[in-house]
Amino acid sequence: MKVLLISANVASSPYAVYPLGMSMIAGSLRDAGHVVEQFDFLQAGMSLDAVADAVRTHEPAVIGVSIRNIDNVNLLNQKKYLVVVRDIVDRVHEETSAPVVLGGSGFSIMPEAILREAGGDYGIVGEGEKRMVEFVNDAARGVFPEERCIRDSSMLTGLEIPSAAYDPELMEFYLEKGGIGSLQTKRGCTHTCVYCSYPVLEGASVRARDPKAVVDDIEKLAGDYGARHLFFTDSVFNDGRGQYLGIAREMKRRRLSIPWTAFFKPEGLDDECVELMVEAGLNSAEIGADAATDTTLRGLGKRYRFADVVACNDLLVRHGVGTAHFYMFGCPGETEATVHAGIENIRNMKNTVSFIYMGIRILSHTPLARIAQREGIVDPDQELLEPVYFLEPGIDRDWLEATLREGFFGLRNCVFPPDLLDSSLQFLHKLGHSGFMLDMVIPGNEKVKGRRKRHGGK
Repeated sequence: MKVLLISANVASSPYAVYPLGMSMIAGSLRDAGHVVEQFDFLQAGMSLDAVADAVRTHEPAVIGVSIRNIDNVNLLNQKKYLVVVRDIVDRVHEETSAPVVLGGSGFSIMPEAILREAGGDYGIVGEGEKRMVEFVNDAARGVFPEERCIRDSSMLTGLEIPSAAYDPELMEFYLEKGGIGSLQTKRGCTHTCVYCSYPVLEGASVRARDPKAVVDDIEKLAGDYGARHLFFTDSVFNDGRGQYLGIAREMKRRRLSIPWTAFFKPEGLDDECVELMVEAGLNSAEIGADAATDTTLRGLGKRYRFADVVACNDLLVRHGVGTAHFYMFGCPGETEATVHAGIENIRNMKNTVSFIYMGIRILSHTPLARIAQREGIVDPDQELLEPVYFLEPGIDRDWLEATLREGFFGLRNCVFPPDLLDSSLQFLHKLGHSGFMLDMVIPGNEKVKGRRKRHGGK
């Protein structure tokens, strides 16, 4: 059966990201014997005419639309993406009577509301590899679900999570935007951060892929497609069981030296495991510190303290790994005193770049949504499709913005608002510079970069 998959993502901040989820669905459908075409709205210049041309050219019997984000979670510069999805779905419906199936991480956050808003015929909640294959198999027999939102509590095991069917033309486009190839090594998250949707979307236990299969993907990305850097998209790379080290050992065994980065939690690392990862190509780390004081870390449900964040940063920098941190102000428990203390803590972090956000986007079915209900910020039956941000009651929004702007003014390695460097980074990529954003913004980072080169980085 012919299937057209469309990535509806239009976000390119701070750089465009390959539509990995769509390509993993494509791989599962092809393994099941279906003919699949992948279409990327961003690559097509965000042209609805190009969408129509793709439908007419491929004549699909089923169309899948992947939704990565519903908005940009930036209180100070809000951008909403569902109108784009609606326009794509409407244009598809003008060209064909084939059913349109919505999916992706963005869709699964609020499926019923998004299905209604975007106008899709069906939607798949959660992991789509198995369910999309079942939908297409049934559609080939003229059988369609009674319920428009397709749910299934079962999840793939780690060994069942497929490799992505990377599309050569799409990969060329995204590599030109930064040279970064992306892949996934595991799903699930064991942490209890109050704002996060990962446990809702992927479950609360880790399901790790076979390290050999992951490294096969790496060799393909580097050898077949020419990726110069890698990004592991796992919610947290350094899982508590140490399964991430199996990836590093396999990369080291195969003598791969391609530089890579991932999201790290600021705990559970030591010299031995960092040294192993550096030998396997670890170039930089994006650390989800999230809050800058012990009080606000507790308010977010974190188990570590800010001293652990500092120790983690020092450990990585000592091994020549560049670091970036992400912080939110206005967390549960925030006071004017913790705001000032948090600013001082971030300013004192050395050899790193920090991105600072104001407020926390409230997502359905998270502990933060329940906290917001108790505080009267949202109503119990509020859909939250329209962005609502949590700011601790008692913290004045205007005061907080002014205080953050003043506190980080003139500091190149402390970025507030968080999209302040977007245009500069995109311009550098257009000039041919590739790699990770933090390499371009950390002042005085030559010493760290020099250490990376001695450890095999580039």
